[in-house]
Amino acid sequence: MSPAPTQLIDSSQPELKSAAQCLKAGGLVAFPTETVYGLGADAENPEALAKLYAVKGRPTHHPVIVHVASAQQLAQWAVDIPEGAQVLAEAFWPGPLTLILKRSSRVPDAVTGGQDTVGIRVPDHPVALALLQTFGGGVAAPSANRFGRLSPTTAQHVQQDLGEDVDVILDGGPCQVGVESTIVAFREGRPVILRPGLITEDQIQQALQAASRGFEPQSGILANAPTSTVSRAPGTLASHYAPRTPLRLFSPSELPVPLADLQPQDRIGVLAVSEAVVLAFPAGSVEKWVEMPNKPEDYARLLYATLRDLDALGLSCIWVERVPADAPWAAVVDRLTRAAFVG
Repeated sequence: MSPAPTQLIDSSQPELKSAAQCLKAGGLVAFPTETVYGLGADAENPEALAKLYAVKGRPTHHPVIVHVASAQQLAQWAVDIPEGAQVLAEAFWPGPLTLILKRSSRVPDAVTGGQDTVGIRVPDHPVALALLQTFGGGVAAPSANRFGRLSPTTAQHVQQDLGEDVDVILDGGPCQVGVESTIVAFREGRPVILRPGLITEDQIQQALQAASRGFEPQSGILANAPTSTVSRAPGTLASHYAPRTPLRLFSPSELPVPLADLQPQDRIGVLAVSEAVVLAFPAGSVEKWVEMPNKPEDYARLLYATLRDLDALGLSCIWVERVPADAPWAAVVDRLTRAAFVG
């Protein structure tokens, strides 16, 4: 039977102690963060990590992020830490930022996909922090769903996706950020954004400049960066974060050609910011219309849950209006592009 999510009203409840004991025994614990729900295992237990990869269906060469309770633990998991990384940890932790650093001897190969680097972050959620403090070590935690699919932003999503394959599900309510953390690596001491998130390039630049460290913007998705100098990072495959229903991106100017190909039996869901877009579709072709917020942080928070709702309707396709390509929308653009990828 699938475990029922444990609703946590505050971080002092005994369920947290039980969850920490489960981790110490090699079990899997799903827990909330500010970004998405994570599927946690003891980051120093190879057997638990093997179970985590198996439940996710995750390739063993694809690394996972180690979550810790405070920035003071950074030196336990990484060595040769660049000065810029210390600045960013002080500026954004707890928060939706993952730092890719040279791993310490404490980190097993199973966490890093065999690389000499490790991803580390301190989540900004009271339940996650209480769990990490109670556990005392690092928790390796990718998103609590099957590999490549939509990330969960509620405990119920975790239960639907993983069921009895997870030992404990801690319910901390809906995630407030809704998309995964910004991932930053370092090349010759300078930050490189491997995956965009809520924390933007401008914010990273401002934090470093405020600390009197010079910074020249140098960012890019992993696919555009030299593989010899940048580590593999979670969530950077061309196809990722995808619903089971085919997803197609469009702008209003692009609509005439694909609309001409619609068949009477097609059942379409539309996710759009422009209310007028729905008028372009033939009468009766849109089964579900969802008007999304026009602020990037609000859009991101609702994105995965909305796509899950549409995915459950048995539609022929989900059509998503392209969002602006400017910096505040970078995380949403990234997730939608990967969700729509057809290899």
